[in-house]
Amino acid sequence: MRTIFQIFCLLLAATTATACNNTEENEWLPEVTIETIVTTDITATSAISGGRGGNMEDITEFGICWGTSAEPTVSGSHAASDGSPESFACYIMGLTPGTTYYVRAYATLASGTVYGTARRFTTADEDGGEGSEDEMQLQIYLWPKGNMPAVTSYTINNGNYQDDPDFCPNMVWYPVPDNVEVKGAVMVCPGGAFMFRSPNEGAPVARRLAELGWQSFVVNYRVRPYTMEEGSLDLARAIRYVRSHAADYGIDSNHIASVGFSAGGILCGDEALHFDGQVNGTALDDGYIPDELDQVSADVCAIGMIYSFYGRLSVSNNNVDDLRAGNIPPTFYTYGTEDPFYRQFIANANAAREAGVQVEEHVLDGWPHGFGVQGEWTTWFDNFLIQIISH
Repeated sequence: MRTIFQIFCLLLAATTATACNNTEENEWLPEVTIETIVTTDITATSAISGGRGGNMEDITEFGICWGTSAEPTVSGSHAASDGSPESFACYIMGLTPGTTYYVRAYATLASGTVYGTARRFTTADEDGGEGSEDEMQLQIYLWPKGNMPAVTSYTINNGNYQDDPDFCPNMVWYPVPDNVEVKGAVMVCPGGAFMFRSPNEGAPVARRLAELGWQSFVVNYRVRPYTMEEGSLDLARAIRYVRSHAADYGIDSNHIASVGFSAGGILCGDEALHFDGQVNGTALDDGYIPDELDQVSADVCAIGMIYSFYGRLSVSNNNVDDLRAGNIPPTFYTYGTEDPFYRQFIANANAAREAGVQVEEHVLDGWPHGFGVQGEWTTWFDNFLIQIISH
């Protein structure tokens, strides 16, 4: 029988392969980077966009792709550029007036295609004039330059870290489709033992929740060498941002939940226990300068613990007094009986109940750790959230 450590190593090996890139067709292109630049000259039927690339010596093609879905690919409308991959622009032609589009820069190598983060714009109506790029971008950076609370000094990547020292915590918005009623918002926190952020627990989950009516945000919080507390502040900042823009996202500011997987769920719990309300970065870093956004509450209305618990990495906090004092919100648990932390999930859910927390619990017979978006849990979680916000 495998030990817990062996199971963790297997999960780590399986997830690390996809942790450091932004590819669709191929998941092994961590060296290539591509950024989508601002969309300009937007008319009723055309626009100009482009990109900036790095480490692109081996690319075979680069350009932009666009469409009405949030993540266009080169399998749809696209235009290759014959300029320099370090900085290029392309025309987007044949657009429909008064329509919202998404555009991404791309770079193709022999082994696959890398995409930049999408930008959203709307073409002008049939009367002519210029359209506009949406100010509510899909990728939002969480901290102003030079004012990010931190207790970790990180200057050199020795090869053991997912992010380089210049990493800026951010979140990526997955909008509710136009034909779906908006219910609220969910902050999605991937797991990865605080060593990386598993892509299998990020975008696929956010897309599914968006389809169910939840404006979904994948929070790219700080991981190793940073502490859990620094990551919790990133999540709190993301919640504040969404609450402050609730009207723009078409939600009630009190209808914001968080959901996390493994370490991501632990992060959600730590935020709710220690960094909610108006607790700001000075709680960890006395050099941090609070700003206007810190006046916004970082509370959530509910938490989804997907094979996770309140506590620290690998150790659940089942102290009823701690959970009661934390005034944690209604909590949804889903986990499998073959998970090495199975008994800790049971104990943590029971402790939360004893602390007076509203708990819903789903146990999946024979399921292991790390199932991500698979199964019916997203539907159960959707129903749970509807119940919470209806009260």
